[in-house]
Amino acid sequence: MPDMGKRAYVYAKACGITGKSCVGRGISRLRGLTRLSDLDRLIFPGETRELPGKELLRDLEKRLTRRAVKQISSIVAAYTKPPELLIRLLRVYEYADVKSLMNFLGSGEAGAPVFTGIKPFGTVNWAAWPKLELMFRETEFDWIPGENFRAMTGAENMLCQARLDRQYYQRLWESLRRLAKKDRRVGEFILGEEISLRNCVWALRLRYYYGLSPQEGRKFLLDIPLGSGCSAAADAEAALKFPPDGVSFWSNWKRRSFLNPERSGENWKPDPRFFQNAVSRYLYRLALRFFRRSPFSLDTAVCFIKLKQFEEDLLTSVAEGVGLGMSGGDILALLEVKA
Repeated sequence: MPDMGKRAYVYAKACGITGKSCVGRGISRLRGLTRLSDLDRLIFPGETRELPGKELLRDLEKRLTRRAVKQISSIVAAYTKPPELLIRLLRVYEYADVKSLMNFLGSGEAGAPVFTGIKPFGTVNWAAWPKLELMFRETEFDWIPGENFRAMTGAENMLCQARLDRQYYQRLWESLRRLAKKDRRVGEFILGEEISLRNCVWALRLRYYYGLSPQEGRKFLLDIPLGSGCSAAADAEAALKFPPDGVSFWSNWKRRSFLNPERSGENWKPDPRFFQNAVSRYLYRLALRFFRRSPFSLDTAVCFIKLKQFEEDLLTSVAEGVGLGMSGGDILALLEVKA
């Protein structure tokens, strides 16, 4: 484990980056935005782009992701020997690249897909494109069906993406559990909540978007022990069993606070998108609350990474909303995000 001097440096560096970020009170800087160029100047002062609206939006989204990866990587690389947990957290971007590759190949588009990359912490050989077997060789993605990857059906794609999610969180949790207890108290709670709630998101999507039965949906869930005999899949399994119009069942569900409210005159049913947004806000608040709680533990770095990922998602949503003519304040109100 890194010494106290190194941990103090990481904490100071993380605080410095966060202080200039659009999290916490910094979110208020987004309220007055009305043009994409304003957002560009706010986030990337001195390197703004003179591009038409749609092109600027696409360019901004790419730069926002690269910015998050760069800032997270700077914290991970600050350790002489980066803890596996932090590398695993950063590797979510590699998994996102693999999922994007799936969607690109399924779309039948010409050209080459765009990869974010997480050098030097990545494992996929993106330079080997379009030779998929070479790209994934000797990585944790080598089970992906090589060149046949191009011919996957929509259902096969969904199964493959679900397996990627399960694999990512399984290996992330294993790396967390290998840490000393003092280095994972907060991280264990936050990541345990994240895995349980991501399972719930999957359950709702599988029920209401794909019409899967409880038996079919269960195989998509990640079932890992969270302590005290609890399973990360328990809440999601309950959601798979509830009848869609059985409001009384849902009102007794452990995760009911994340559900969309009932509206008079409407037949209520769970809204997976509303649930996912509520989960995102909850996990953000947890990371913000615990960020400065234990300066010399790895919890600080874990919370920092989660805050930067939330900021990236928020800024992308703001960019898309402003591109449609909304103001920053309207978008924050719609997302129910407060400074």
